[in-house]
Amino acid sequence: MADFDPEKFEDKYANYFPELQQAYKNAFNRMNDRYDSELVHAIDQQVLNESEPFYDGDGEFHVELPDDPHGRLSGVIVEEERFETILEAHIDEIETELQRVFDFR
Repeated sequence: MADFDPEKFEDKYANYFPELQQAYKNAFNRMNDRYDSELVHAIDQQVLNESEPFYDGDGEFHVELPDDPHGRLSGVIVEEERFETILEAHIDEIETELQRVFDFR
């Protein structure tokens, strides 16, 4: 992998698309092993597909979600509290994977 450049991350999809795909895939696989796969898949396809990763500096990333993540779910019935817990865990996994993929961990 090429050295990480914070300025290039501003155009992340042009410069780091394979790394982003890998981080999201690794996070999905880890979540799918731990939680209800139907819910994890729905979160991945209906919420996280519209998420946006950002580099904060000092090797830290955060993921911004689309508006009303719970309202975006269809085909899966889940209490909002459980949804929020699993979504938060999934975001944590993505952020950790971004750090790993870009050699900050």
